[in-house]
This record gives sequence, C-alpha cells and structure tokens, in this order.
Amino acid sequence: MSHPVSRRSFAVGLVAGVAAAGTGVAGAADPEKTVPTPPPPPKPVSRTICFVGGYTKHGPPGGGAGNGQGISVFDMDRDTGVLTPITTFTDIASPSFLAISKDQRFLYALSEIDDFNKDGDGSVTAFAIDPKTGSLRKLNVVSSKGAVPAHLSIHHSGRYVLVANYVGGCVAVLPIRSDGSLGEASDVVHNTGPRQPERASDNPQGNFAVSDHSGSHPHMIHSDPSGKFVLSDDAGLDRVYVWTLNIDTGKLIPAKTPYYDMEPGSAPRHFQFNHSGRILYNLCEQDSKVVVSNFDPATGAIDDIQTVSTVTSHFRGSTLAAEILISASGKFVYVSNRLGDSLAVFAIGTDGTLTLQDEVWMHADYGRALMFDPSGAFLFCANQRSDAVTSFKVDKKTGEIAFTNNFTPVGSPTTFAFMNTQV
Repeated sequence: MSHPVSRRSFAVGLVAGVAAAGTGVAGAADPEKTVPTPPPPPKPVSRTICFVGGYTKHGPPGGGAGNGQGISVFDMDRDTGVLTPITTFTDIASPSFLAISKDQRFLYALSEIDDFNKDGDGSVTAFAIDPKTGSLRKLNVVSSKGAVPAHLSIHHSGRYVLVANYVGGCVAVLPIRSDGSLGEASDVVHNTGPRQPERASDNPQGNFAVSDHSGSHPHMIHSDPSGKFVLSDDAGLDRVYVWTLNIDTGKLIPAKTPYYDMEPGSAPRHFQFNHSGRILYNLCEQDSKVVVSNFDPATGAIDDIQTVSTVTSHFRGSTLAAEILISASGKFVYVSNRLGDSLAVFAIGTDGTLTLQDEVWMHADYGRALMFDPSGAFLFCANQRSDAVTSFKVDKKTGEIAFTNNFTPVGSPTTFAFMNTQV
C-alpha cells in the first residue's frame, strides 16, 4: 500500500538530498572546502640605523659652515658595513654632534651656530625617533646658552643633556622632560683661567697647526661611568674640569679638586673611560697625545701615569688629533688624526697604559669623528673635507682594522649615532 507524502516532508527531503549531493557524503564536510589556518605573522627583522650629522651652509664665520644637508639617515648592512640612504632631515643648521637616549626613543642634536637668539647662542634640538624607519620628528629647540656648541652628551641618569659651548666658553645643563623634549638650562658654568700658548712644547716635529687659546673653549662634556662626576675638556685653557651634578636641581658643583692642568698649549679635546671607570684616556688635539690617568671614582681625582703620541716616531708635519674611542672588549683604543689623515690603534696593557701598535691611512681627508657600529664589527670615520664617510673592518681579537673600500658621500660629516631597531 502506498503512503501519501505531505508537501512539508517532500521539501525537507529535497533540501537534504541537495546537501548530500553537495558534500558527496550526507552530513560530512568536504576537506577541500575547509578554511585554511592563517600563517603566523612574520618575525620582526632587526636592522641597524646610522645617523650622520655635519656642517651645513648655515654656520658661524671662520668655520662651522659646510656642504651638509642636515641629519642623514642610513640603513647599515651588517655583513659589509655599507650605508644605504633612507632619508635626510634638513630643518636644522650644522648638526655637528648627535646623541641618542639609552632607550633609543630620542635623538639630541646641537647646532654649531652663533645666531640662535639675540644673545648669539647656539642651540640644541630634541627629536623623537620612529623605531621602524629611523625618521625624526622635531620636539623642540632650546638655547645651548653659549656660542658655537661643539659637544653634547646625555647624563648617566638620563635626565639631562650636557652641552659644551666652544666659543661661548661655558658648559650648560639642559633638563630632559618626560616626553623627551628639552627644558631651559638649569645651570650654566663659565670657565676662566690664564691664557695659554697656541702650540705645545711637546709637538711632533714640523707641526705648524695651532689650537685657539684665546680663552675658554670647552670641547667635550660627559659624566663618568657611574654618573657621580661630570668632566669637561677645555681646549682653550688646557684644563680638565670636574664637577658633581645635583640630580634634583640640575646644578653643577665643583669637585674637591675643581680642575686639572694639562700640558700648556696641548688643547685637551675628547676623553674616554675604561670599563671600570678607573682609567681616563684624554686626547689632546694640538700635540696629538693621549694622556692616561688613574681616576678615583670616589673623589674624582685624576693622576697621570702616561703620555703617548698618536702618530708614529717617523711622522713629520702638521697634525691635529680629533677623536678617541675604546673598543667594547676594553682591549684597544682608536684615535683619528686630522691633517696627517691617519687612524692610530693602541693596545691596552693590564695596567691601563697604551702601546701604539698600528697607524692606518684614513683613505680620505680630515677625518674627525670615529664610531663603532653597535656590533663593534666596523669602525666608521667622518671625513669633513672629503665629504665622505669611510669604514674599516675590525678584528676584535687583534684590534687591527682593514679598509672596506666603502665610501659614503655625505657633505662635511662630523658625527655619528647608531641604533638597532626591529621592523
């Protein structure tokens, strides 16, 4: 006997049949139609960014003007050291020295000028750094509180930028605000002292180069590794000044011995501490010498133990030492010599004294700043008069350096800052 089928039953059966036909097996899903699992996000790629500053057309008369465009930003190939241009920040005059904060969020650049305001000061600019691209966003600009600043650094505490005003004959302390911008100076100290000779008595033979000893010319300011003391090289008064810094007020307080006299006419320019903070290496510009001293981290006392030339004994002619670096291993010191266009490599003894082990041609003219990349595999030299950056491969075991044959065109370069980032 046949059984009647209602319209509703027929419709349900039709739908089920269509579904079964679409899947091949009633009630089962087709594996080929399964939505694939999305791939994991790409892992961050680490890169090394290099900032290069120097002299632009806007600079003080008699020096400080050059061919630069501003702050040039490069991507560094970690295998070869080759610098590839990314961008250039042009809204700044003569950024001849740069410093990056420990957290790599901010960059500070001085402008080596004398017309920022009616007082004839230079200036310091604060930037925020884009961690992905290395591009810069200007936060603010403040007075350096003196003419033609030559050097700046970030205090060990991270709360202040310290500035040496070369022509202004003073050093200044600039507070860092919570957003990375700069406040007006919390302290300004002017140095005074007797006039010194233009040349040192222990000059290399045939050196006709002179250093300006017309008055106070602070050329560097930096804290010791502990942050307890702040030191400044005054190339005009041939002195090393020593202060403590009141972290709460931003005031500099003279140490028990407020300054140390160097060789008259020698023009102390830049210095480095060893890793323990107990040995001070002070580079004198005019006579191209490194003065090695014991440094007391408790009192700030300086006691000289050695003076060594940055050029070999066979060198004759004019030279002006420029920059001094210590390797990450703490075993080697490197110095740039302008005019003579050489790089000196020193081995550090167990007592901290130096032995000149090599002198290498810069392959360019008037090399000033030296800087290692973050890995310490490459040493870069800013060659002001050649409008180029050159690089050297570093043998970390022997300290030897070898020219990479890489030239990077940059107008009148004088300073570097490196950072590692991830994109």
